[in-house]
Amino acid sequence: MFEQLNPTKMDPILGLMAAYRADARVEKIDLGVGVYMNDQGLTPVMRAVKKAESRLMELEHTKSYQGIAGDPQYNARMLDLLLGPHHPALKANRVRSIQAPGGSGALRVGAELILRARPNAKIWVGVPTWPNHIPLLGGAGLTIEEYPYYDIATREVNSEAMMQTLRQVPAGDIVLLHGCCHNPTGADLTKAAWDEITCIALERGFIPYIDIAYQGLGKSLDDDVYGLRSMAEALPELIIASSCSKNFGLYRERTGSISFVSATPAQADIVASQAMAVARQIYSMPPAHGALLVSMILGDPHLEQMWKTELDEVRTRIIAMRKMLTDSIQDNAAGLDFMHIQKQRGMFSFLGISSSQLQRLREEFGIYIVSSTRINLAGINSGNIDYLATSLRTVLA
Repeated sequence: MFEQLNPTKMDPILGLMAAYRADARVEKIDLGVGVYMNDQGLTPVMRAVKKAESRLMELEHTKSYQGIAGDPQYNARMLDLLLGPHHPALKANRVRSIQAPGGSGALRVGAELILRARPNAKIWVGVPTWPNHIPLLGGAGLTIEEYPYYDIATREVNSEAMMQTLRQVPAGDIVLLHGCCHNPTGADLTKAAWDEITCIALERGFIPYIDIAYQGLGKSLDDDVYGLRSMAEALPELIIASSCSKNFGLYRERTGSISFVSATPAQADIVASQAMAVARQIYSMPPAHGALLVSMILGDPHLEQMWKTELDEVRTRIIAMRKMLTDSIQDNAAGLDFMHIQKQRGMFSFLGISSSQLQRLREEFGIYIVSSTRINLAGINSGNIDYLATSLRTVLA
């Protein structure tokens, strides 16, 4: 049987990480990996998480399964975080959420549920999008369609072309949207754009599927979910995949949730039962540790404030790195304008240089960037910014 298999292509980002680790040079920089790093180049455990883990160690009395839907308090508190505790959809009892193994697990459960509800539905994905969206959603069996999102020339969201395409999406299809801190471009939708998409969704009858993986890393915890909250109030149906990897630093704990807004409480119950049936067939029960920590933090005013303070520090550092990089390379020999980096949000931006310049950065200077030129701003720190800026200026000369 196995002799019929052929090797798969390595994920470009994972391949880049492996090449970086194998590079023996002391001066090298990894701007490809998609995790937050502090000024020392480390991905720390948040202080609130440390406190919660110490408390959980004393309070946890079992390692038994917690059920297919996961921890009920985690699900409720995550909905409060995403939608706000007084959101009309929550008051109307038409939202259900189940815990999932990270944002990726949430996305896959959502995709499988879509297939159960509407087998012929297509999912419309922006160009570009997070590379793993395609295998996660398409691998479930959904047909992928595309809409334009980012204009490489203007380095902004191509709103006109995007809206024009969305106005052609058939009723019953799904439109995938990034909640905030767009990965890979860093170019987010404005509030006006969210409102326009909401109107188009009402007119056309398509269902938005929002992937929100960076709440709190853009502008603020509330500003980053403007589109999600307004859509949940205005639309009869909405799907939300959320992750705690970035804003709680729980990457390895695989903590996420998949939430469904339905037209009525009765429909919401049916959707939840189908989502749990999907989960049972994929992973059966979700991992507990990360969700228990998040629930504890969000349920304790002292821990919640500690977490919010540290999240503010993370966001402020990323914004500072955006400005520092822009200031250090803006006046370059090639005359390229990098101000878009300073204007965008979250950990990522497109650098927008040529493939030959990327190759020089890697071969001559040990600076690793994926082929799309997406860079992780959190990979920049006070110890490597001068080397990075000098290297970039050299290849741009």
